[in-house]
Amino acid sequence: MLRRSLIVAAALAAALALASVASAALVHIRVEGKTLTIFGATEPTIVASTPLDALESAAKAGEFYAHVTTSSFGNYVDQIGFYAASGDAGWVFKVDRASPPVAADQVQLKDGDTVEWYYATFGPNGGPPTLELFVKSGCYRVAAFDDNGKESAAPGALLHVDGRLQKASYTGTCVGPHHGLVWATAPGAIRSNRLP
Repeated sequence: MLRRSLIVAAALAAALALASVASAALVHIRVEGKTLTIFGATEPTIVASTPLDALESAAKAGEFYAHVTTSSFGNYVDQIGFYAASGDAGWVFKVDRASPPVAADQVQLKDGDTVEWYYATFGPNGGPPTLELFVKSGCYRVAAFDDNGKESAAPGALLHVDGRLQKASYTGTCVGPHHGLVWATAPGAIRSNRLP
């Protein structure tokens, strides 16, 4: 009887482990801090099942501090790196450019999703837009995305290219030959991913 119970318990544990692995996805991740990119400037791929799981995996891979606290509203990230959430500023996330209306441990990721964690100060209209950089034939296009994932131009956007700044265009800016990664900033927005 004891042997049969142990076999059933082992089978149940294996089934739960397989279910957990089956729900995991290959996703891209980037963590933008208050003043610099903390992890994943080029949005590397990791295995994760939720945005919170993605952050925890990135923290282990990048050896940076991330703290999760539990409240009556559920789990939330109250600190990444040196900056803790306080007042109207804190850590938020987007999945595929939009902020889900649920907690980071409640969103089921699927293969190919992009998770972005960033430090933001919130105003009456929500959080700041996040920038994304696209490249085609050596020309870079900068777009801003609001909390709903709506795309727009990024006024005042600048491209950072080999230590120099170049005005960016929503329709595309050709930067010529360069050696390092290119990224974008704009006033009041979260900096972009980095591309070759």
